[in-house]
Amino acid sequence: MELAAETNLQQPHVLNVMSSMDHEQLVFCQDNQTGLKAIIGIHNTTLGPALGGTRMWAYERLDDAVEDVLRLSRGMTFKASIAGLNLGGGKAVIIGDARSLKNEALLRRFGKFVQSLNGKYITAEDVGMSTRDMEYIHAETSFVTGLPEHLGGSGDPSPVTAYGVYMGMKASAKFAYGSDSLAGKTVLVQGAGHVGSYLIDNLIKEGAKVKVSDIFEDKIQAITRRQPAVEVVPADQVFTTNMDIFAPCALGGILNNDSLAALRCDIVAGGANNQLKSEKIHGQAMLEKGMVYAPDFLINSGGLINVNGELEGYSKEAAMKKAEFIFDVCGSILTEARDTNTFSGNVAIDFAQRRIDAIAGIRTRG
Repeated sequence: MELAAETNLQQPHVLNVMSSMDHEQLVFCQDNQTGLKAIIGIHNTTLGPALGGTRMWAYERLDDAVEDVLRLSRGMTFKASIAGLNLGGGKAVIIGDARSLKNEALLRRFGKFVQSLNGKYITAEDVGMSTRDMEYIHAETSFVTGLPEHLGGSGDPSPVTAYGVYMGMKASAKFAYGSDSLAGKTVLVQGAGHVGSYLIDNLIKEGAKVKVSDIFEDKIQAITRRQPAVEVVPADQVFTTNMDIFAPCALGGILNNDSLAALRCDIVAGGANNQLKSEKIHGQAMLEKGMVYAPDFLINSGGLINVNGELEGYSKEAAMKKAEFIFDVCGSILTEARDTNTFSGNVAIDFAQRRIDAIAGIRTRG
């Protein structure tokens, strides 16, 4: 089940799209005084309340924002399930440039909308957001995780997310090369944000040859000041650059017809959500090209594991330890995909869906 590339909001078809993707709820939020325009997507709450971050991005069209929140919230359902968490899948997007439009009043108004859902959706940090922003949202609702440490939260979840991606990358290397060592491997990290930055630190520490690309020059400079050995790749040359492993850690949809035609690598393992423009079309294309794909919602689940810890009693050491499960699960999924000649992303979805179906069956019988 996939969302069409164009969501025609002039027709009453959003509900049809939600039905095709098995969504429970889509909430549109707007406030003239603060300029807030946001959408909250709740995909599935079989396993528990929907937990997923809030992303702030300057979408060109409302349709793009709707598509993003539907795909992201669906991915969170599978992410929570495959990580063994008692959570459902949700996500929120705030439409606008985070660098110029984000402020306390806007975020607190968004917090009121989260509060109105009475715990069915719990928010957290995502692209364009920070722990400080979670603090503003928390002023209006208790249904928020990823809070600063001085408020009893876990702080920035990015280190655990990056560690999980690193575990997935090592599992993919073991599958492809026979060894999980990344020493000497050329890894291109697309996106020098929080997750990409921590991932680069892990890779450098192991002895990988790291390249980085980002559309924001200040993020590139922050990386190269701290890690001067990193090679900078212009954004328009990412897919034609020589590499062993591609780690997309920015926005989704970057694996498409054009990029896959140019991309030359053995492994794709990154922290971005919804990396394939089309699961069906581009998953099959990757399978035919013989690329090893570490399913995104599996290997980037460390952040969700981290913020879930706030609901149960937080320990960073426990969160990091739990994220290590990604290595074994990723290896098992890649092996099953090879043995069945199936795209690894589909194998991972089936793995996650089986747990959801089993719990749904128990509750139905109860």
